[in-house]
Amino acid sequence: MNITLNRTSHINPGAGYLGTRPGVLILCTFLSAVLLSSFLYLISSKYHSLIFSDAAVNEKNEKIGSKSISQQTTKDQFPHTNQPIQGALSDVESCLVSNNYPPVILQWCGFITSYANQRGLPSDLVAAMILQESGGNPLAYSNSGAVGLMQIMPRDGIASSFNCVNGPCFGNRPTTQELQNPEYNIAYGTKLLAGLYHQCGDMREALKSYGPKDVGYFYADKVFHIFNNYSSVTQSN
Repeated sequence: MNITLNRTSHINPGAGYLGTRPGVLILCTFLSAVLLSSFLYLISSKYHSLIFSDAAVNEKNEKIGSKSISQQTTKDQFPHTNQPIQGALSDVESCLVSNNYPPVILQWCGFITSYANQRGLPSDLVAAMILQESGGNPLAYSNSGAVGLMQIMPRDGIASSFNCVNGPCFGNRPTTQELQNPEYNIAYGTKLLAGLYHQCGDMREALKSYGPKDVGYFYADKVFHIFNNYSSVTQSN
């Protein structure tokens, strides 16, 4: 018996196409994934570049801004001034007090010289009084209530308790606060001493009246001793 095989009847016409489609799909999927990854990488790199660039600019601006603020704050907190301080050591041209005096006295040299000249008093003698009275401390306050560089009795504080025949002994004097001002104290103290000198006609007598009571000439001689030690001019008694 002859049997004829019909090959075409057993062959699926689409078998060859269907057999190759999975490979093509895989290849296409792979290529698409590679292209997509590359695209995303480029976008991501550009995005990060922009972020870092902006951050760097912002950081630079912040540094510049903080530097400007710091410089302005320093300028405001520490303003420059060339104004001289009257009565200080730098006021050399108007200082007639001997350099032998300590700095605590020389710091008031401008005031001492100015008011001593106005009252007709030796600057070194006024400096000697200040050294004896307060040691150069403008806030000095004695047990009896005397105040400041030249230890002047005010109208208030302890001094207000001293009464004389006609009422408070120091009722017409300045206040404690006023006498704590160095210039005011020296101006008032030299005025008192000049008045006593014109009244007594002798500086030793004037110093005796200016100083503490009931000590004789002890205060006057002490001031003269300081004057003679620190000044190049000898004051006669």
